[in-house]
Amino acid sequence: MAFLDDIDPLKQTALAELKGAPDLAALEQTKGAWIGPNGKFTALMKQLGTLSKEEKPAAGKLINAAKVELEAALVARREELELKAALPKEPTDFTLPGRRRALGKLHPLTQVTDDIVRAFRKIGFAVADGPEIEDEYHCFDALNTPADHPARDSQDTFYLAATPSPEPNTSRLLRTHTSSVQIRVMEKQPPPVRIIVPGRVYRRDNADATHNPTFHQIEGLYVDKNVTVSDLKGTVEFVFRELMGSDVKIRFRPHYFSYTEPSYEIDFTNALVKKMGKDWLEIAGCGMVHPQVFETVGYDPEVWTGWAFGFGIERIAMLRYGINDIRLFYENDARFLKQF
Repeated sequence: MAFLDDIDPLKQTALAELKGAPDLAALEQTKGAWIGPNGKFTALMKQLGTLSKEEKPAAGKLINAAKVELEAALVARREELELKAALPKEPTDFTLPGRRRALGKLHPLTQVTDDIVRAFRKIGFAVADGPEIEDEYHCFDALNTPADHPARDSQDTFYLAATPSPEPNTSRLLRTHTSSVQIRVMEKQPPPVRIIVPGRVYRRDNADATHNPTFHQIEGLYVDKNVTVSDLKGTVEFVFRELMGSDVKIRFRPHYFSYTEPSYEIDFTNALVKKMGKDWLEIAGCGMVHPQVFETVGYDPEVWTGWAFGFGIERIAMLRYGINDIRLFYENDARFLKQF
């Protein structure tokens, strides 16, 4: 019977094409051509209705057996191609060394910085960055620090030698605080602003147990409508409790900073401070951003208010770990660093 004689040649051709499919896409096309809804074997099964009652059982049995064989070949080829796709494109060099645990540990200042950033991120602050080599405008003038301010004296600030220029305020210096980044961010971004600025700063200071010519500072800036001192106090309390424990208490004392008004010093106390034999410890400076600073960067001080505060990361690390000499952070003594 011609119908039965066509089944095996078609099956063999289909098997060859399925096994020879070069990739998964080609395999799916081959499947559709043979055993899909419009495939050749599907069409062959549809012809069973034209056979006589006696011929149908034998023909149906052969077609079903062929279809089972084709589906098995399809599954086997798909597994081969999926495995091939998962293999690396380049040969693996088994002579390379295996994985090993990372050597060393994060520096204690890095650990503290990461914890501070993590605390601020919880309340929606983004991290900003800026240059360590600054100009006088961003470091002083834009922050309402006049030319006769003591911080601008050469005995307090590291100035860099530069080519003389007729342009005013072009002297270059190592930034004395990360507040200069506040100006750079506000110049480029309309309010609201909610940033923190961790970074290295430089001041002329004799290296002793509590001071160093270079240290790390983190600055916080929040600008929006109807921002008040209570927002500042709540943020400070949250961050320091995250860093130093839930028993931390905060107090503000009136102070003076040229770029905030009103300005405050922040004192804190907890069990660690008590153990040091003190009631309170000064930890940071803060205040409401001065309206003149807003006018300098183009913010309307009648619409926007904001606060800023900054503190030294070394101070936090010294309190946290019971370190009494700031110079230990920079001596690279492995005996000291491996303790953290």
